[in-house]
Amino acid sequence: MKIKTLLFLLFSSCLVFAEKPDLFLLKTYNEKLDVVGWVMSEKLDGIRGFWDGEKLISRGGVILNPPKSWTANFPNFAIDGELWTKRADFEGVSSIVRRKKPDSRWQKVSFNIFEVPNQKGGILQRLKVLQDYLQQHPSKTIRIIQQIPVKSKQQLNDFLNEIISKKGEGIVVRNPKTLYQTGRLSSALKIKKYQDEECTVLEILSGKGKYSNKMGALKCQTKTGKILKIGSGFTDQQRQNPPIIGSEITFKYYGLTNNKKYKHPVFLKIKPKLTH
Repeated sequence: MKIKTLLFLLFSSCLVFAEKPDLFLLKTYNEKLDVVGWVMSEKLDGIRGFWDGEKLISRGGVILNPPKSWTANFPNFAIDGELWTKRADFEGVSSIVRRKKPDSRWQKVSFNIFEVPNQKGGILQRLKVLQDYLQQHPSKTIRIIQQIPVKSKQQLNDFLNEIISKKGEGIVVRNPKTLYQTGRLSSALKIKKYQDEECTVLEILSGKGKYSNKMGALKCQTKTGKILKIGSGFTDQQRQNPPIIGSEITFKYYGLTNNKKYKHPVFLKIKPKLTH
């Protein structure tokens, strides 16, 4: 494991960084909140991408390297969205965009826009700036995510269930009157059937029984310092080749116990290091 950890650190040192973009972030929806009059859209499970008018940057500030043909007709103003291929393909899109040398697989990736930073008006007015631009400069890559008006809580729940049934991650609701802001916003909320969080792998625990000679669980630490073990949600291949120590993973859980422990933590994915 020491060799893997060393390789991980060397691998990470090859990152090419730009200035980390100042983005808006989602808070978690509370069912007591009335969001009738807001807009909703599918939450795509891909890689966050920020086009600053010249280059494509990840949420963490890593400069991405799409082919020039992929960024043809991109605007000279900022747009923010999700690099995405299809539902339940997070690892696939991650493997495409993190390569220093782009390949033909980028043609499978679309840039799904949910924000046009620094423009005037609410979210619908800001997105219209991009829509007007694309009418004059069509792009095969850029797609504007449809924002659907929320007319009732039943409609909201029906839309969430529809997305989940299609193996989607969840939905996002936003207050259409809010002017552009960055940081974690109360006017931009994610809705899922479960909650998720990220943690850092501290230790790889050996398995027993059918998992003998494989990983049994991961011992992890969250950003708030909580220690937990995650033993489910892994494929056989992931148990044979588990995430390395020091890497970050995302897990889902279903609320907290009375002792403030995570209920039924389940592995979701490895947080990508957007490297060469």
